[in-house]
Amino acid sequence: MEWNQVLEHPSLQNIPFKIELNEWGKIVMTPASNLHGNLQVKIAMKLMQLMNEGEVSAEVSIQTSKNVKVADVAWASADFISQHGFETPYSMAPEICVEVISPGNTQGEMAEKRELYLAKGAKEVWFCNESGDMEFFTYGGRLSVSKVCPDFPLNIRK
Repeated sequence: MEWNQVLEHPSLQNIPFKIELNEWGKIVMTPASNLHGNLQVKIAMKLMQLMNEGEVSAEVSIQTSKNVKVADVAWASADFISQHGFETPYSMAPEICVEVISPGNTQGEMAEKRELYLAKGAKEVWFCNESGDMEFFTYGGRLSVSKVCPDFPLNIRK
């Protein structure tokens, strides 16, 4: 299945799941909790407050080497937006891609997403656990604080 087919498929409209495509074109759905949505909003609002230029978006589809993955939140610079607009899915990853980790996510799945986003040009990939603790990653590994947004809190719930 292709991403445009997912977007246009009538039975996939208005369902309470995050939808992605795996490398074989199969739909992968993850149910979203209210806490998950709350953390997405907190992260997006904090990014909007701290980053003066660029755009913050939720549910950002990115074409990766293993098909379309959807970052929970992303920040894209004004330069990125001028080059890519709001193409769907993005052919390149925005500078910051954030995943809110759900109980069903495995460490392997999250490590794979991190590598896929970085391979598509993300400068940083952030993870947020259910307690609100943030982790920041680049190709060089884990960071103690974000280099792109150094004032971002280490816990979004505090």
